[in-house]
Amino acid sequence: MVSDEMETEGKPALSEKEWQPKIIAFVCNWCTYAGADLAGTSRIVYEPHVRVIKLPCTGRIDVSFIIKAFEQGADGVMVSGCHPGDCHYTAGNYHARRRFAGFRDLLEFCGFDMRRVIFSWVSAAEGKKWADLVNEVVGKIRELGPFKEYQNLLAQSAL
Repeated sequence: MVSDEMETEGKPALSEKEWQPKIIAFVCNWCTYAGADLAGTSRIVYEPHVRVIKLPCTGRIDVSFIIKAFEQGADGVMVSGCHPGDCHYTAGNYHARRRFAGFRDLLEFCGFDMRRVIFSWVSAAEGKKWADLVNEVVGKIRELGPFKEYQNLLAQSAL
């Protein structure tokens, strides 16, 4: 069975069995990125379907980043930074947590499936936790399937 994905650049559309999730992770430079790096240098094997975008601090996250990720084809979005109390910028992770609470309400109101947006804390010493988190998120998004509903949201907003 062929999915609803259109052919792009002469490549045939992927079947449902061949589809792999595309997940964008917005991560803190100081903790989560370093934790992901530790997972790599420790040769911890985890799913390769996450593309990391490094921010100086998750306190810099904006709802437009999340929406843009979905707009450009992401099936899921992760936001991950320092544990509360451990921010290198003192309170950036508290700002991120407060913003995420607001984003959640806004995204839900706009019709986004919040099971596709994951917020977490991973420190620089938690390479295994990063790998486990990635595997868990990829599995969850795989179960949900491609995020085709975003195209429906776009079509509704154009009306």
